Amino acid sequence: MATDVRLKEGLPEITEAIVGTYAECGRSSHLGHKPLPSREAVQDILSDLLDLLFPGYGRRQNLHMGNVEYHVGDLIDGLHDKLTQQVTRALRHEQDCQQPNRPIPDLEALAQHKAIELLKRLPDVRLVLDEDVGAAYAGDPAAKSYHEILFCYPGLEAVAIHRVAHELLLLGVPLIPRMMTEWAHSKTGIDLHPGARIGPGFFIDHGTGVVIGETCDIGRNVKLYQGVTLGALSFPRDEAGNIIRGMKRHPTLEDEVVVYANATILGGDTVIGHNAVIGSNVWLTQSVPANTVVTLEKPQLRFKKPGSSADHGLDYVI
Repeated sequence: MATDVRLKEGLPEITEAIVGTYAECGRSSHLGHKPLPSREAVQDILSDLLDLLFPGYGRRQNLHMGNVEYHVGDLIDGLHDKLTQQVTRALRHEQDCQQPNRPIPDLEALAQHKAIELLKRLPDVRLVLDEDVGAAYAGDPAAKSYHEILFCYPGLEAVAIHRVAHELLLLGVPLIPRMMTEWAHSKTGIDLHPGARIGPGFFIDHGTGVVIGETCDIGRNVKLYQGVTLGALSFPRDEAGNIIRGMKRHPTLEDEVVVYANATILGGDTVIGHNAVIGSNVWLTQSVPANTVVTLEKPQLRFKKPGSSADHGLDYVI
């Protein structure tokens, strides 16, 4: 099919119109000589981190105690450089946005410090993730082995990325923690804000559609099923109508809580007591005492005989 050259004559005009919006819509443009963190670089960092946290399950096979130390050292050295570069970019952007006239500190040195501190925390992160793997195996009779959980369970991948992102957030790194958890969200369908505090032994079964908000507090050995939302009840606003930030908006789940599929629990003052069970499709905006089971009343099932009309075909109700 031949190209119509006359139609292409309008392309410069289209280009000019698009470029004209860049100044007008500055909130959605980033132009200049200070690059932002790279999505591709952050994803590469996560792949390296997952190789460290779960050796032998990622890109490198045939690891053993004779070669694993060299492999880990190589990853650590590369992560130091990659993290330092991306964290520097994130810190520079935050500085430009929040304090543009402040004297610029040595952001690369600060970023290096934060990168090293994250790497120092990885042994503790691994210990917590080991409890998460154990909780998944103990909580799912369909799991045949720990290997199956590590290879196949999206909940574990989402939680592993969250735990790393949470540590970066605690270190004061902007942008990158959220980039990490949103990448996990796009892969797994599980939306975990890096600000949420999640205890060890955490298990998300099936996973798709789970949402955990920024100010959630989750205790030890908590289990969630697909579609669970731990969200905000409302957004308090100041006198000018702007959302007040920094307040606790999301619920607290104490130790040993189980929340079944598609339940919704909302509000910063909502506390689910230890060992409570929240049934499927429950909507909660109030606290629940410990050792309590919360369920919906049994719905009615209506059966209609084949071939009968909609008005007169009701056979019986359960």
